[in-house]
Amino acid sequence: MKREDLEQYDMPDTPGVYRFYKDGKLLYVGKATSLRDRVRSYFASNLADGRGDAIVGMVADSDEVQWETAESVLEALILEANLIKQLQPPFNILEKSNRSFNYLVITKETFPRVLVVRGRDYFTNWQDGSVMHLFGPFPQGAALREAVKLVRRIFPFRDDKCTPCLDQKKAGKAVCRPCFNRQIGMCPGICTGETDAHEYANTIHNICLLFSGKKRALIKELEKEMQVAAKEERFEDAEQARRQVAALTHIRDISLIKNESRIAPGGNVPIRSSRIEAYDVAHTAGKETVGVVVVVEDGDPVKSAYRKFKVHGFENNDPGALSEILSRRLLHPEWQYPRIIVVDGSTAQMNAAKRVLTNAGISIPVVGVVKNEWHKPERLTGDQNIITQHERDILLANNEAHRFAINYHRKRQRRAML
Repeated sequence: MKREDLEQYDMPDTPGVYRFYKDGKLLYVGKATSLRDRVRSYFASNLADGRGDAIVGMVADSDEVQWETAESVLEALILEANLIKQLQPPFNILEKSNRSFNYLVITKETFPRVLVVRGRDYFTNWQDGSVMHLFGPFPQGAALREAVKLVRRIFPFRDDKCTPCLDQKKAGKAVCRPCFNRQIGMCPGICTGETDAHEYANTIHNICLLFSGKKRALIKELEKEMQVAAKEERFEDAEQARRQVAALTHIRDISLIKNESRIAPGGNVPIRSSRIEAYDVAHTAGKETVGVVVVVEDGDPVKSAYRKFKVHGFENNDPGALSEILSRRLLHPEWQYPRIIVVDGSTAQMNAAKRVLTNAGISIPVVGVVKNEWHKPERLTGDQNIITQHERDILLANNEAHRFAINYHRKRQRRAML
């Protein structure tokens, strides 16, 4: 094929999977954020620099391209792996041996672990019957790890860092020490005894359906589960199923977009991420008022981007202090702007942040985290679509901001007492 041969194809600018053929024989399978742009990139003059002579020859020899759209990059990634496993395209195998691929492993245990394993490790260390489910091969390890991170926000699971609690579940309360991922909502509480093997088996079932390419069947099961739970007045279970359905229906896979491999150096592929800034204010009866901003990007705290501010113009006025902090932060355009700003509070704090942004001519959505009397998150306010897609990261960022602000305030208090 030549570049001009692409004119016969009307490829969409959507995620999906593409296939190169010669004389009806499948040569190669790949995934794409944009099918149109991805396939066009195979006809770039510097293709050999990025992919080698074998792929250049494959493209030249091919005489047909077929494609299949997907609703998200995550689904395209899963479809690509399933097709490579099923069809064994020769140029996929030539490009990477089975030992260079990556796999998703679900262990055969009472509380199975969900792990990303390199092919060489799998074939060396995982042939002893300890694997219950194996998904892959996945050509790109970074993309798989981002996909697993994304799925974990929908269906929290156990990994190598979580040790099951030996005590029995006690009315949903933690009886053992939580692992780090439990503290940020990425583990369902296996380490604390808050979930049992039956409940966790349902989570593993859901993950398996998703990685088998059966998202629609999974959504139907969750919708049925939601209806049954509501009928039985198990409203927390119904709400959890509703959120999972919403997350699956509106999968945010910006992290997968930024990790899609380039065909050739210098490719014009946009790099985007779910960067969130969260703000909080701390003081004691208006004294030693301080504020902070923390950053969470793609589910991970970016501690090098955390900032501290001593508030000068306001006492016992959290919205005013927030205005000062955000205004001073905007004086630093060299600090990367976020996609979402999170404030601790409701209408007053949100309005204060919006005024500062409006006056600066900057358009960034603001989400408020409303706390109860025990200072625990009670609800989120703001754009509901943003909240649905980014809830876990918003709560993580808010929690980090609160922790960072309190620590900074306490240090200043101790210094003031000396």
